[in-house]
Amino acid sequence: KKSLLKFPLKEGTIPHRIIGRFGAGTVVINPAVKGTGLIAGGAVRAILEVGGVQNIVAKSIRSHNPFNSVKAALNGLANLKDPARVLRLRGKAEEESQEVA
Repeated sequence: KKSLLKFPLKEGTIPHRIIGRFGAGTVVINPAVKGTGLIAGGAVRAILEVGGVQNIVAKSIRSHNPFNSVKAALNGLANLKDPARVLRLRGKAEEESQEVA
């Protein structure tokens, strides 16, 4: 249970773009609009499915080794920031936030 990873989801996708790196592997994970589905390579797709993500676009760059891709995806997901927490740290109210299209 110590190694479980929690990350924020917003309407079935992640709140912002992330780039995860591990070794020679890099994984770019972008949020997607509702109805897009889960577009990702094999190992990364499995992680995102288990995590409950429904709409996302991910691309494995440089190394296509599944072990490095998985570690890179997990590193990226660990660096996701919760939008509500970011607003609190900046001293802004929830109403002041801007929706990015």
